[in-house]
Amino acid sequence: MQAIVKKEGMIKGIIGYKVLDYKSVEQILMQLKSAAMQYPGYVDAEFLVSEGDQSIGLMISTWETMENWRTWVESKGTEALLRRARTAVMGSARLSAYKMMPTVEWR
Repeated sequence: MQAIVKKEGMIKGIIGYKVLDYKSVEQILMQLKSAAMQYPGYVDAEFLVSEGDQSIGLMISTWETMENWRTWVESKGTEALLRRARTAVMGSARLSAYKMMPTVEWR
């Protein structure tokens, strides 16, 4: 087995929402991901839906730095997409970011 230390410092940006209907927000989520891909520091994004309550969803994106995440979140394009999403979600989307801590993975 070989130990691999995962890189410290990457950021996980999370947009949480409660949807009226997932299909109504699906296109906006794809547009958010597509927009994020155009920004420096973007690494990846995925969508999660709660197994217990399918009206609760998350978009989790990975960024190289907190500055990269903030630049994307505060962009006019992202703000416009989040405003558009308001028609398909209950309340406002909740945004938060977390710094990844180093871990060891055994292979």
